[in-house]
Amino acid sequence: MSISSRFTVGVHILALIELNEGISSSEFLAGSVNTNPTLIRKIIGMLKKAGLIEVRPGIAGANLAKEPSSITFLDVYKAVDVVKEKELFSVHENPHPNCPVGRNIQDSITPVLAAAQLALEKVLGNVTIEDIVKDIVEKEKLKIN
Repeated sequence: MSISSRFTVGVHILALIELNEGISSSEFLAGSVNTNPTLIRKIIGMLKKAGLIEVRPGIAGANLAKEPSSITFLDVYKAVDVVKEKELFSVHENPHPNCPVGRNIQDSITPVLAAAQLALEKVLGNVTIEDIVKDIVEKEKLKIN
């Protein structure tokens, strides 16, 4: 199982909006992501609801609602509903209560999984859209030279 691709598509959208200075219709964004515009519009709606982008009705394109340096991967992760709070890992329900492992497994693994989710979220909170945009620009400079 993997984290929903809505997360990476959300990052892609934000980076492209920043690099394109807002002139990015859902069709244009969909072309870059290589998906359909309906999915892009859905994710744009989520990003807008989270206050990460601004969209004006009737005008193609969107703008970042904040500086790219203040939009973290964690913001995007939360905006696109990748997982609910403290639910990155699902623990199977109803293990057999007469089995010593079944009786204790949930209490034994839940703290480890919670710590792993916190670690992931800490890393995501330390990376911004600006970091990714700068990296993309550097990679493109290397290809040109």
